[in-house]
Amino acid sequence: MTDTETAAARYRGIEGWRVAEALAAMIEGQMAAVSTLQAAAPALEAAIVAAADRLGQTGRLIYAGAGTSGRIAAQDAAELAPTFGWPRKRALVLMAGGDAAYAQAVEGAEDDAEAARAGIAALAVGPADVVIALAASGRTPSTLAAVQAARAAGALAIGIANNPESPLAAACDHAITLPTGAEIVAGSTRMKAGTAQRAALTCLSTGIFLRRGHVWRGRMVAMQASNAKLNVRAQAMVMDLAGVPEVEAAQALEAAGGDIRLALAILLTGLGAEAARARLAGAGGRLDRLVAGTGG
Repeated sequence: MTDTETAAARYRGIEGWRVAEALAAMIEGQMAAVSTLQAAAPALEAAIVAAADRLGQTGRLIYAGAGTSGRIAAQDAAELAPTFGWPRKRALVLMAGGDAAYAQAVEGAEDDAEAARAGIAALAVGPADVVIALAASGRTPSTLAAVQAARAAGALAIGIANNPESPLAAACDHAITLPTGAEIVAGSTRMKAGTAQRAALTCLSTGIFLRRGHVWRGRMVAMQASNAKLNVRAQAMVMDLAGVPEVEAAQALEAAGGDIRLALAILLTGLGAEAARARLAGAGGRLDRLVAGTGG
């Protein structure tokens, strides 16, 4: 099986192809990349269940990667707070080369295993944490070192790689392998490998928060309404899920300080804000459990 560094004979001379032909090949590659998730579904499922259960009340999601993989990880981490209300301090990224590497390549950073181990130690990673490591090759030294250090500290380790039987897969509790094969531009893993990683990571993190109750009836009830558009969305969500008119939804949101779950708890239980807050807390912040407890 070809790996991500192979120069495929099929694409030799692609720079001389007609634009339409090259584009068709690139689109075909993108579709094939996403299709690798089908075979990885059982591994993704196991990782989702293990991670959601491990995080508990204090655990953190800690992403580790270098280059393209690190930037993909950072994007996923950044989206957890606005989408699922996950505290920013519980979504961290260990990027090879530090913050400077988000905007440009930092030469040699991916080979600095010692810096990765120091980063894990500085974060005081422990048994409540989940580390998600990404490496297209599955053998990036800094990413491997981060996973090994985190696992030694008791954290749950999940690895996403694009080459089969990779060292990263062997180093993790849960290995998600996405065999995207040779790239159209040999070694340019921002293409097929990056697409597959991004898709897998989106499924993984969304699955974790579905299981943890941050979504109710298909709606982002834990999202942060941080702008005018999202305030309108929050009010519409409360109106729909609680079956109340606009004025009542707005009043509940105001009483809840903009917290959608609390506003729904107020409306679904008929309690005041503080009593509804206590009831929601007793349900672990989950509206499905709150509704089941009130017979809703």
